[in-house]
Amino acid sequence: MKILLTGSSGFIGSHITTALELAGHELIIASRSRGMDFNHLLKADDWLPYLQGVQVVINSVGIIAETRGQTFNILHTQAPVALFHACVEVGVERVVQISSLGADDEAFTPYQLSKKSADDLLRSLPLEWFVLRPSLVYGTGGKSTALFKQMANLPLIPVVEQGTQLIQPVHITDLVDAVLACIDATSTRRTIDIVGPRVISFSGWLQRLRLKAGKNTANTLSVPFKLMLVLSYLGHFVVPLLHPDNLRMLQQGNTADVQQLSELLGRMPHDLP
Repeated sequence: MKILLTGSSGFIGSHITTALELAGHELIIASRSRGMDFNHLLKADDWLPYLQGVQVVINSVGIIAETRGQTFNILHTQAPVALFHACVEVGVERVVQISSLGADDEAFTPYQLSKKSADDLLRSLPLEWFVLRPSLVYGTGGKSTALFKQMANLPLIPVVEQGTQLIQPVHITDLVDAVLACIDATSTRRTIDIVGPRVISFSGWLQRLRLKAGKNTANTLSVPFKLMLVLSYLGHFVVPLLHPDNLRMLQQGNTADVQQLSELLGRMPHDLP
């Protein structure tokens, strides 16, 4: 099958690329390294040359924090919307959109809202589509995974308030398998939350990573939310993941029903390490 994949150089996209190649699909890679800059692909016509003969489009482009040359509006909304309209024009059969858990009617950060805008447009088009909304994705090569492991290895682990925020981490292999399942699924036009089988507190997640590294559990340092928010305004310039909006999303929690994913996969997703 001929597939156009965006975001192949990212954590999620690189894993999807490997799986698609192993499955024998013919790939067209849309990335800056291939001369395809999303900043210059903002109209449907811009995408048409890359969609000839393409049967499936998978959009896995995503950033967790903006930079001068990469904005949520362009990368998450304008360019994908142009791509989706182009898919209608040339008759692409199916689109798989990698969105985010929280990109729903309760969305409140620019990150979530920019994802939701593209999701909503895709849902309105006469295409076979899937909108996959992953929770915190962990696995080899993930920047958030690396950051959380560093935090877990500290002798005193800082957490917001008591670290009781609820998350539902999902392994990268489960997200990749979900994408592969969407390519062949007979039932389409579905929004599916991609979550692991276990809800865990943020503090419990860090302690679990610590135990996985062969260390004993550590004491935690409770930092008031307002103080952590102030610190994040400075810290995100050094570590983009520490952006205040990401802190607000963590405080909100990040969980969903695992049933839709288990039905798509034909199995339960992997449990936490």
